[in-house]
Amino acid sequence: MSMTQLKALQTYSSALAGENCVAGTFHYDVLSRELQWSEGIFQIHGYHRGEVVPTTGLLMSHLHADDRKRCREIFEGVCRVGGFFASYHRLYDARRRERRVLMVGEGVPDGNGNPLFIDGFILDLTRTVQLETDRSAREAIAGAIGTRDLIEQAKGILMGILHIGSDAAFDRLSAYSQHHNFKVAHTASTIVRLANNTDDSATLRSLVRALDTRFSARNEGGRVLHP
Repeated sequence: MSMTQLKALQTYSSALAGENCVAGTFHYDVLSRELQWSEGIFQIHGYHRGEVVPTTGLLMSHLHADDRKRCREIFEGVCRVGGFFASYHRLYDARRRERRVLMVGEGVPDGNGNPLFIDGFILDLTRTVQLETDRSAREAIAGAIGTRDLIEQAKGILMGILHIGSDAAFDRLSAYSQHHNFKVAHTASTIVRLANNTDDSATLRSLVRALDTRFSARNEGGRVLHP
């Protein structure tokens, strides 16, 4: 993995996370079992250079218990037969903070095809994952608020046309939606859209009558009435 490729990787991760993700390279000599880390790998694991001696044992000890067996099998497989590998997994740094990382590498063979060493990189995606999770949560909250506002608008329209209270308006929305297997928000959206279209007031009133009729039919023991 060249420095140019690593910088390109950091640039891409920065576009995702809004700031540079920590990344670093490693080199493992299959014969001597010597493992070398760049500064970034030390940082991901919560160390400064000189605090620890990198070994595969240390590397595995930081892995999440649920990911350790799979990662060990991947690494040992590359040591035996070489080839490319990639693993997305969890690890705990020296301060027991969980990190989500992507490890990618290649087992480089000698002239006989036997792996000599493994070169690769580790990219800390913790910040990226957190930002994506936060964004999804914000979108879910915004969607819930938007749905609630939509339903409130539809209730207001029904209250004005049918001269009923708030609870009664929601009951009509709910009964009609259940009968037609719609979400309440879908029915509410249709009502609001029709109410905003002043050229189609007849369709709105027809739908409101259908809601009222469906509610009456449900309260009369389920007898279906057709408006």
